[in-house]
Amino acid sequence: MSNRYYAVCGILEIDSKILFVRHTYGQAKDRILIPGGYVKEGELATHAISREIFEETGVTAETVSVFAIQFKGDQWCVVFNMKYVSGDPHSDGYENSEVLLLTPEEAVKRPDITNMSRAILNAYISDRDNILKKGEYRSISLKAGEYEIFGV
Repeated sequence: MSNRYYAVCGILEIDSKILFVRHTYGQAKDRILIPGGYVKEGELATHAISREIFEETGVTAETVSVFAIQFKGDQWCVVFNMKYVSGDPHSDGYENSEVLLLTPEEAVKRPDITNMSRAILNAYISDRDNILKKGEYRSISLKAGEYEIFGV
């Protein structure tokens, strides 16, 4: 079950270029954006972004840090910095029609990039270290894998 209230997207560098997908539906149809999607019920956001990137591009990636968070009245979206693990990027042929690898500087100049992806990448170009790292906090009442905290 998807949850339209909680969303994730990820900045993933492969050989000094950022991974993008060309969307096939909705307001972003025919535009490029950093990959992402919705968090499933009971799923941690970090698992959701790794799953979404794999489903959309065939690439295995791990979360490194939180780069930004967008809040709307009815939704939030966490933007993660990701680490490439394996896989050759390719389109899923469903949610996206194309996978691209572009430098951040190339991407922000393109007329077909979404406004949110452009804003994220402009911030990334200005300060790639503007992040909240995954913390080492250990909960007394929750088991490992049931929670995560960043910035602490």
